[in-house]
Amino acid sequence: MDNHPKVSVVMPVYNAERFLEDAIGSVLQQNYSPLQLIVVDDGSTDGTGEIARRFEEVCYLRQENAGPSAARNKGIAAADGAILAFLDSDDRWTPDKLACQIGHMMQHPEHLFTIAKFRYFLEPGCPIPSSFKPELLERELVGRIPSTLVARRAAFETVGEFDTSLRTGEDVDWFARAKDLEVPMAVIPKVLLHKRVHDQNASADAAANTPLLMKVLQQSIRRQKARQEQARREGGENHG
Repeated sequence: MDNHPKVSVVMPVYNAERFLEDAIGSVLQQNYSPLQLIVVDDGSTDGTGEIARRFEEVCYLRQENAGPSAARNKGIAAADGAILAFLDSDDRWTPDKLACQIGHMMQHPEHLFTIAKFRYFLEPGCPIPSSFKPELLERELVGRIPSTLVARRAAFETVGEFDTSLRTGEDVDWFARAKDLEVPMAVIPKVLLHKRVHDQNASADAAANTPLLMKVLQQSIRRQKARQEQARREGGENHG
């Protein structure tokens, strides 16, 4: 078994010039190799493309604006690594992030993906968004979010790609599908991601996000009921 498989890091970006260099730097400073960094520009109108192209290590792709799901899926299609990882353009990894998660996966081949803990940090000079709970800044949290996700390709073959009909909540949907399918995974009990809180966080718009999250939850409930019904039918047939 290859204990150092190539990892492809997919970074979806949209008007990300403010924090992009920091995010890219945190990938290039990983104490793990080999890696491929794919930045997928989702139709930015600012200097995002110029910043990404400064880095010769970056594979820069651009598409018409279609949302983060489409951008991540485009990156997955272009990736040539055996392992896939993701980072949002306003977050940053610890230097040992990939080494920790891939090391675990090499020791546990049954796990199709891992996630890790993260901590929020407030961008200097930015007020705390009204929808954000300040006490979260003091906690270590388990990150069922793309920026902690490190996955074998088999995870996406099993779960599917990100749902392009969702402009937000697409990560909740993917992890819900993985849970409903009982995909083997692990949580690395270490903070490997620092998630930035600032005045442009898409996830901070609770009023807009709530209906979409409810839709994702309802879809999950329907999947679980369908699986239970299928198991009941198969159990009846086996006893017939």
